[in-house]
Amino acid sequence: MGLSTKGLVESAGSGMPKTISPGNHTLKINRVYLEPFKFIDDAYHLYLDVETKPIDGFEGFMLDKDDPTKGNHKGQVGRVKASQYAFADGETKSGIKIQRDRSMLIFLQNLCKALDINEWFTSQDGKHDTIEEFVKGFNNDQPFKDIYLDMCIAGKEYMSKSGYTNYDMWLPKSSKDGYAFSAEESGKTVIFNENDHLKKLEVKQVDSFGSDLDIDSKSSSDFSLD
Repeated sequence: MGLSTKGLVESAGSGMPKTISPGNHTLKINRVYLEPFKFIDDAYHLYLDVETKPIDGFEGFMLDKDDPTKGNHKGQVGRVKASQYAFADGETKSGIKIQRDRSMLIFLQNLCKALDINEWFTSQDGKHDTIEEFVKGFNNDQPFKDIYLDMCIAGKEYMSKSGYTNYDMWLPKSSKDGYAFSAEESGKTVIFNENDHLKKLEVKQVDSFGSDLDIDSKSSSDFSLD
């Protein structure tokens, strides 16, 4: 008797994740913000909330979980760090001084150049006393609104509280192979390479197997834009 296709869980494996995963994507920036890195004093991660181009027939996360009338994202979304490592004052092994604020400004300048909004960046000279104010001003003015970039997203797999594989994501360093981001269809963005750009979870021995009812397509339900 051949394999039966009847009586299967119809929702199993169906649908598209609401969040992106590491890889090459064309993305716009919805929000830019800082979060303190608790293991180093005065260090920050710089985050970009990003979104793909609209996908036909797709309903993403709500724009405002407290106000459904605002509708839903039309593309997949993601939370991406500007760098794998936090921005902090320090010194390299060779004695080169690293300045947190300068490093963040260089990143933002490169981002503005790729977005073709460098006029906004240069217009901010002397307007902000702190990097916190600068980033807040960038987010409030949103000169990046609805401009898409080609991006290479690197990341690390981790297990969510619900038992699904999620990703801590960041923009990789530029190399001879290309940039982490560049103007759409410019061909300057590095091609995602799993060996270089993805840290996978260690595969553990399976002691028991779940039932077919354990299969669920909601692997990205932990994501929040808050």
